[in-house]
Formats: sequence, structure tokens, C-alpha cells
Amino acid sequence: MQKKKFYDTLSLQAQALVGDEHNYIANMANLSALLFTSMEDINWAGFYLLDGTDELVLGPFQGNPACIRIPLGKGVCGTAAAELTTQLVEDVHSFDGHIACDAASNSEIVIPVMRNGELFAVLDIDSPSLARFDDEDKMGLEALVKCFEGTL
Repeated sequence: MQKKKFYDTLSLQAQALVGDEHNYIANMANLSALLFTSMEDINWAGFYLLDGTDELVLGPFQGNPACIRIPLGKGVCGTAAAELTTQLVEDVHSFDGHIACDAASNSEIVIPVMRNGELFAVLDIDSPSLARFDDEDKMGLEALVKCFEGTL
């Protein structure tokens, strides 16, 4: 229940940040900062935007420098984008085709961001701990992304 309360509060904060703003770059920057400073035990939070039809390109983020381009279907982000499903990975080193942008990352959650029913971006959050993310994180972050999608 404690995580649910955390995500409810986080969603309210996100709505206050992005609710009246329609510039997606500004909103992605603020959401990345909010997630990075609010969530425990993470080392990267940010967005990859769909660029063309076959790859993602780095967007606003907080954390160490990251991979700039990721092909759809490759790695955790590319898989989430290609399958349009949240990817919750307890051990990224066991994920077939994992792209190691930061060797310190051990677990990851990636949520597709939709605009008008089509892929627009993915939200990517990494942790140095194994199995950092669970179903409560998945539900909370998916709800936060739904809030953000309303500004696109």
C-alpha cells in the first residue's frame, strides 16, 4: 500500500508540472527530473522518442550519458516500443539483446508512451539493483504515463 500512496502522490506532482503545458520536450524534461529525484535506487530516468519508423532517439533524461539511437525491437527500450507493452526486467544482463548503455544498470522498466493511438516515445528507468521494479511500480508508472499522454 505504501508504494501505491507514493505513486498517487507522484502522479499528482506530475499533473501539476505538465497539466497546463503542451510542449512535450519541457514536460519530458520535468518528468525525468521528478522521477530521478523522487524514486529511490535508480540511476537513470528519461525518454526515448520515436524517430521515423524504425528507431528511438534519446530525449530528455536525468543520469549518465546514454545511447543515442536504439533500433525498434532491440534491447529493452526497442522491445517495449516494438511490442507496445511495458517491459519489466529484473536482470537486464539476462535479457536477450540487452543494450548496455550503462554497465551499472542491472534492472529496468520501460513503458510505451502513446499519442493518438500510436507510439510516440518510451519512458525508461534503470536501477543499479537487481529486481528493483515490481508490479506496483509498473502500475504506478503506467498511470503516470497516461497522465502525460494527455498533454501530447
